[in-house]
Amino acid sequence: MRKFKFLEHIADIKFLAYGKDIEEVFENSALAMFNSMSDEKIKEKKKFKIIVKGKDFESLLYNFLEELLFLLDSENFFLSRINSIKINKKKLKLEAEIFGDNAKNYEIHIDIKAVTYNEMFVKKQKNKWITQVVLDA
Repeated sequence: MRKFKFLEHIADIKFLAYGKDIEEVFENSALAMFNSMSDEKIKEKKKFKIIVKGKDFESLLYNFLEELLFLLDSENFFLSRINSIKINKKKLKLEAEIFGDNAKNYEIHIDIKAVTYNEMFVKKQKNKWITQVVLDA
């Protein structure tokens, strides 16, 4: 199964991400966001644990991606890999252990300003999960 696919959008970056479960589709959404900024192989020199909550799956995804952008802005952390991700569907809480490196070590093509709720969805379709995200670039 493909991890993600970029879609045409007038001014911003838009993608669909796929996963066999909700954890995998959130992971692939994060990878798509960082892949849109750089296509280099990112080393795994830094590690963070993050916890975010939401009121529904869309806000949980939004908060997760925004937290990753916050780490990029505040810590120069550029995501390489998500080691573990757990989502409590009832409490709408996500916990993840992530690896990456200093963004200054890589060529960044596009600066993502923010994640948007515009056209965002998280849904289960048959036996897979799909997200759609638009990023303000």
